[in-house]
Amino acid sequence: MVVLAASIINKSGKALVSRQYVDMSRIRIEGYLAAFPKLVGIGKQHTYVETDSIRYVYQPIESLYLLLVTSKQSNILDDLETLRLLSKLVPEYSYSLDEEGIGRMAFEILFAFDEVISLGHKENVTVAQVKQYCEMESHEERLHKLVLQSKINDTKDVMKRKASEIDKNKIERNRSEKGGFMSMQSMGSGRMDTGFGSDISLSSNSGGYGSGSGFGLSTELDSSKPKGRAPASASAPPKGLGMQLGKTQRTNQFLESLKAEGEVIVEDVRPRIGQSKPAATPPSDPVTLIVEEKLNVTLKQDGGIGNFGLQGTLSLILNQDDGHIQVQVETGGNPGILFKTHPNINKELFNRDNILGLKDPSQQFPPGQAGDGVSLLKWRMQTTDESLVPLSINCWPSVSGNETYVNLEYEASSSFDLQNVLISIPLPALREAPRVQQIDGEWRFDSRKSILEWSIVLIDNSNRRLNSKRN
Repeated sequence: MVVLAASIINKSGKALVSRQYVDMSRIRIEGYLAAFPKLVGIGKQHTYVETDSIRYVYQPIESLYLLLVTSKQSNILDDLETLRLLSKLVPEYSYSLDEEGIGRMAFEILFAFDEVISLGHKENVTVAQVKQYCEMESHEERLHKLVLQSKINDTKDVMKRKASEIDKNKIERNRSEKGGFMSMQSMGSGRMDTGFGSDISLSSNSGGYGSGSGFGLSTELDSSKPKGRAPASASAPPKGLGMQLGKTQRTNQFLESLKAEGEVIVEDVRPRIGQSKPAATPPSDPVTLIVEEKLNVTLKQDGGIGNFGLQGTLSLILNQDDGHIQVQVETGGNPGILFKTHPNINKELFNRDNILGLKDPSQQFPPGQAGDGVSLLKWRMQTTDESLVPLSINCWPSVSGNETYVNLEYEASSSFDLQNVLISIPLPALREAPRVQQIDGEWRFDSRKSILEWSIVLIDNSNRRLNSKRN
């Protein structure tokens, strides 16, 4: 018996947990697992499937498959016994037998698999023995953790000593600075005769280092003015002093390197004092209606819609004094769309005649509303109809040697045109940009995020279904 791999996969062949017991590349085992769902027949009672080179021994676990990939020369009875033992171990470690539960306990399941299978051969163990082996304590591991914890404690003690030394140095520095300042103040206020019929008095300023000339002293010309009165300009800060901040050359080099890697750098330009941000130009029409819709769609990997949510808002902006108006709305008669009016809107009038008006006809809509105006009507829609999706994308990968070719195809709805379409394609970590052989539109590779961006300016009747090829 030689077990090549023990895996847990979903119905589409995606590997959740896989352990190889022979030297095997990742592409090879992924190919084996991806081909398995196509070989399993519907309604068959067999627990194994054979190909030209390997044999699949499997057992369904709710919505997943527990799978053994073995050679054709292995003993099928031993394989079934190994599979039965693994099927008993999986529920012991994962209480929820779904993709999320298996992924959360992946390492524990792999450790249990290693206790059952060694170098492709089954070990003579039971479920209780496997659990005991996995839970056994290691003296070396405990010793390593104790040594590591002692190092952490020593480092914390050193950090505390350094912090206390820094605090002491700060206190001593502050004391010395205060002592120097007091010595400057001890000069007092003296008087010096200039010899020109006037005298200069030196007096200490109570503002300290932050006022006057910046050094705690102010010089006054005392000629005929009464003594003891400070001049009015003494409180004004001097011009030309202060700190100027700017970008260093190292920062510029860092930004240039980011730009060279394809990153878009937006300069942070701060407005000057007194400079206001230009506001958006309001609409000049007497009556303006704004319709805004947001569509959020999640498509499944194997087809179908996971989530389809449409939300819309109808708003009103008045630029006239007369607000006695009503709005006629055409809903289209789609029963899947749910409408909700504003509390001040006459709901019966809207349900009967599709007219938006106030409950009290004597009142009027407020004019001059800033921003998005007054919301009159909101609607939302939930559906599973895939034909309503405005844009669908299909991906067809193929492997040839050491290269992978991917054919991407989009198909847009014929109901309306799409503008400024941006399709972001996540890629594995690559040293170089992928080679794009054929594309409709423009593409850009972001090496930092490892994302290929496919941008299309306009999708209309001329290009509703096109593809791109890359490798």
